[in-house]
Amino acid sequence: MARPLRIEQIGGWHHVTARGNERREVFRDDKDRQHFVDLLEQAVERFAWRLHGFVLMPHHYHLLVELREANLSRSVHWLNVSHSVWFNRRHGRSGHLLQGRFKSVLVDAQGWGLELSRYLHLNPARVSRLGLGKEQVRRSRSAGAQKPDAQQVRRRIEMLRQYRWSSFRAYIGAVKTPAWLTTARVLGLAGASKNPGERYREYCEAALREGMAESPWSHVIGQTVLGTERFVSELLRKVGQRAGEQKLRRRPGFDQIVGLVEQAQGGKWEQFRDRHGDVGRDLVLYVARTVCGMSLRELSERAGIKYSSAATAVRRFGARALEDRKISGLLNRIKSQLKNE
Repeated sequence: MARPLRIEQIGGWHHVTARGNERREVFRDDKDRQHFVDLLEQAVERFAWRLHGFVLMPHHYHLLVELREANLSRSVHWLNVSHSVWFNRRHGRSGHLLQGRFKSVLVDAQGWGLELSRYLHLNPARVSRLGLGKEQVRRSRSAGAQKPDAQQVRRRIEMLRQYRWSSFRAYIGAVKTPAWLTTARVLGLAGASKNPGERYREYCEAALREGMAESPWSHVIGQTVLGTERFVSELLRKVGQRAGEQKLRRRPGFDQIVGLVEQAQGGKWEQFRDRHGDVGRDLVLYVARTVCGMSLRELSERAGIKYSSAATAVRRFGARALEDRKISGLLNRIKSQLKNE
């Protein structure tokens, strides 16, 4: 069977999911889950994502990602490999952690963004012990099916509100929204409101009270697109264009970073490039890696240093920025300048 077409549309919303190999767990405990969340934060910056939602389940994860560059395959590959290597090392295992290639569906944000976001966030409550397994939901849609009792509804809502490993609690204002998570667009799709988080919470919890709506996946076209007829027609027109005709959002370049660091350090790149452990040198490499998404090989070639030296410098600066306020402040200043240029 041919693989579904992978569409990487700049400005498009993409539902991404990956499952454990042989249905095994990809998150065994909270340390595994927190590590993955940390990787999501890095991915947002490194690959210029807008992350509109996520949920981590024991055997799989779901993301709702908006691309600002045509880099879906590259960025999700990085995410999956980074987690797999760390997971295998931590748990003393080897072999594939995830099942084959990840799945992605291009989503019509205006037509389906809100409903898909709800479907994603309801994952923790969509389990058999709460009466929301696949077969139970199918039966509940049949004629004459009884609605869930009040106690069962309370258990579902409690599960949803208390589940830590999704973006739902940030959406409803139960926790502070991290800077790397974007909630405003989906909340706006729910309609104007003085308290958009409360409105969104009611929208999601209504499905737990009244019975789950039909899965959005029954409307996916060719395993690739979830959208209105107009959206799909427009997409087909765009896909027919040559890839080279697409305009990519410019990201900061290596020379641009070097220029800003030279100003901050009061010296030329050539003067501190070869100094082992120099803050300016490591800062250039770290920002080029994390903000510009340059590979370590690209970094080593562009800076004229060894691959291993580039990798060590990036790791070293990241650790120093966590411990040293002065270095952290310098990093934030450079990143702020890059955004404003």
